[in-house]
Amino acid sequence: MNAEDFELLTRGVQEIIPLEEFKKRLENKECLKVKFGADPTAPDLHLGHTVVLRKLRLFQKFGHKIQLIIGDFTAQLGDPSGRTATRPPLSKDEVLKNAETYKQQVFKILDPQKIENIYYNSEWLEPMKFNDVIKLCSKYTVARMLERDDFAKRYANHQSICIHEFLYPLIQGYDSVVLKSDLEIGGTDQKFNLLVGRDLQVEAGLRPQIIMTMPILPGTDGVKKMSKSYGNYIGLNETSKDMFGKLMSINDDLMFTYFELLTDIPNAELSSYKEQIKNGKLNPRDLKEKLAKIIVSEYFNKDIADYEAKEFKRVFSKHQIPEDIPEFELPKEIIEQGKCDALTLLKHIDAFSSASEIKRLIKQGGIKIDNQKINDQFDVVEIRKGMIIKIGKLKYFKLK
Repeated sequence: MNAEDFELLTRGVQEIIPLEEFKKRLENKECLKVKFGADPTAPDLHLGHTVVLRKLRLFQKFGHKIQLIIGDFTAQLGDPSGRTATRPPLSKDEVLKNAETYKQQVFKILDPQKIENIYYNSEWLEPMKFNDVIKLCSKYTVARMLERDDFAKRYANHQSICIHEFLYPLIQGYDSVVLKSDLEIGGTDQKFNLLVGRDLQVEAGLRPQIIMTMPILPGTDGVKKMSKSYGNYIGLNETSKDMFGKLMSINDDLMFTYFELLTDIPNAELSSYKEQIKNGKLNPRDLKEKLAKIIVSEYFNKDIADYEAKEFKRVFSKHQIPEDIPEFELPKEIIEQGKCDALTLLKHIDAFSSASEIKRLIKQGGIKIDNQKINDQFDVVEIRKGMIIKIGKLKYFKLK
């Protein structure tokens, strides 16, 4: 592997343990078995998940084998990584349902033709007997478990830690023993679990895996990690319009982090962009548009990305309404009345998860009807055909 390829493979990586061993195996042109496991605890993936997946795609490009593990067993247990409280359990049906949509989204990034097998860790974990579990537990001490940062914090704060949470890193590590993995990749919050895998492989007489950790992608707010629960995420199943608009909304400082972790633009080119912005030769907004077009092109195509860029300029720079506004309908009785309160009207638009979300957006001043801000859920709205509802900065709907 030449220096340029090595730089690309290690770009954005937080840590490689041990680094020299990793270099040695690449120099020897070993075909590495690269493990990545994910618990399908939710049906949707976002760009934060793709940081690791894009690195796996590079390993595929360089001829290494990807061991993709769907944690259908461990998802029912619940990964305690980064948690301040015990995760609520999921049923097997919930996990398997999530796994199907998860696979569909993963293959927007990974090449399914270059994955020999998709593993479900219930294959080897469910058949284990209780004495097998006890033997596995004997490989680690409570003191070692409490070295883990999130466990240590919970223990110091007198917050409960359930016994099964101690089992989780052992089970994830045991996956590496079963598959004889050469390298495991995960987010920085997974470092402890990945190291346990190394230890258990040594106990089993295997060559210990190398571990590679990737940074956690900040959300669109630039403060917290990207998460659906924080409302700062960009989902892989979003429309091209929403994906483009959300990327254009990030602050300038965050832009280069996204370039590094979500694109393959060379480091030298990124350094040039930084210098041009510093010298006033490049407008950050133009560079942000380039970022948005690259990412939207990857998950849709270049023509769609170009169209969304044109539409974004039309709507936000020229303050015009988008061309392709989705339409909604109202019941006949509301049409005949000719008016209704804002909350009743908005409930008929397929854009909200609940009435409480509508109320919250109204309080935040995030909803306009025919360019008039709605200040209260009880505001009376005059109904007319073709009326335009604007939700936040990105979404428009028209009454059919």
